[in-house]
Amino acid sequence: MSGKTSRVALALTAAEEEMLGDLARSRTAPVREAERAKILLAYVENRSITEVMRRVGVGRSTVYKCIDKALADGVAAGLKDAYHRPHEPEIGEEAKAWVVSLACTKPKDHGRAAEVWSISALAEFVSSHAEEVGHPRLAQAGKSTVWRILNERQIKPHKIRYYLERRDPDFDRKMQEVLMVYQDVALYREGAVHDARPNPIYSVSVDEKPGVQALGLTAPDLPPVPDKAATLGRDYEYVRHGTVSILAGIDLHSGHIFERVEDRHRSAEFIELLKDIDAHYPPEALVRLVLDNHSAHISKETRAFLATRPGRFEYVHTPKHGSWLNLIECAFSKMARTFLRHIRVSSLDELKTRIRQGVDEMNAAPVVFRWKKFDLAIA
Repeated sequence: MSGKTSRVALALTAAEEEMLGDLARSRTAPVREAERAKILLAYVENRSITEVMRRVGVGRSTVYKCIDKALADGVAAGLKDAYHRPHEPEIGEEAKAWVVSLACTKPKDHGRAAEVWSISALAEFVSSHAEEVGHPRLAQAGKSTVWRILNERQIKPHKIRYYLERRDPDFDRKMQEVLMVYQDVALYREGAVHDARPNPIYSVSVDEKPGVQALGLTAPDLPPVPDKAATLGRDYEYVRHGTVSILAGIDLHSGHIFERVEDRHRSAEFIELLKDIDAHYPPEALVRLVLDNHSAHISKETRAFLATRPGRFEYVHTPKHGSWLNLIECAFSKMARTFLRHIRVSSLDELKTRIRQGVDEMNAAPVVFRWKKFDLAIA
């Protein structure tokens, strides 16, 4: 359409006319689309091009382009910008592939100190090495250009996604053995004698929680004050008195917790825990221990002690990186969320006393932890 050609009618449906009216009155729609809606409505009302220009406040060429697109491809096309590419892209697919391949490597592989690329560091490396590898257009590439190239291929080199590699070839077998113990506990909840089981079998989950810190105060705590201070006040600074290790086992039938709080967790300390467990159960019972492959559990000293009590203990090992299968972790979690949380002591001995007191409180109201996802054993 041009000023010298005859006027061509633009037919609108009722829905299109309503849509253009709403768009022309909208305060949230893009300005360009609102202006084009006003142009098309004025044109349908048989307004002259000059009158349309004055009413909308745009130039003659803008009016002609909008009407021509609407006449050729419909009202929706008249509202939108026509996509066009004025020239072929200067950064070819080969150059983009080179940038993506760089992003899939580590900066340290190229003599840099960093472990992962930042977008700015990758853009700087790309611009400084582009000409020597035959991609001169990338010599002027900035962060936005590099980001667009990576975004096309869904590459985010500045982020890390963690995963856990199964390093134990017998992971599935060991997991099934542990879950079979938990299923057996569900059947014989109190280690009761049964026709097919003349002697009771007690199952105990065992592990260590090392590195429990004995932190002390540098200034007295300030108690809450009604209508003034809603929370306990505590100085930011603290004193380190050292660390202790909690060696513990939980009876999976009753929830009773065995504990020893020691400065270290060697074979000697683990043997003392085994002696406590041994003394707790009837002499004719079998004690089945669910535990990991920590060196203290399988050391020469520990095996020598087990040899003095033949048939008393049975080991069921959790797989490597499978600590989540051991139910004693639930007890450790409860300790961390209750009496160990925010704990402050004046010495290591006080910390040991407080931990033993906390375990006694847990044993006063024992909780039996149950494993319910037995479908993992047959997955």
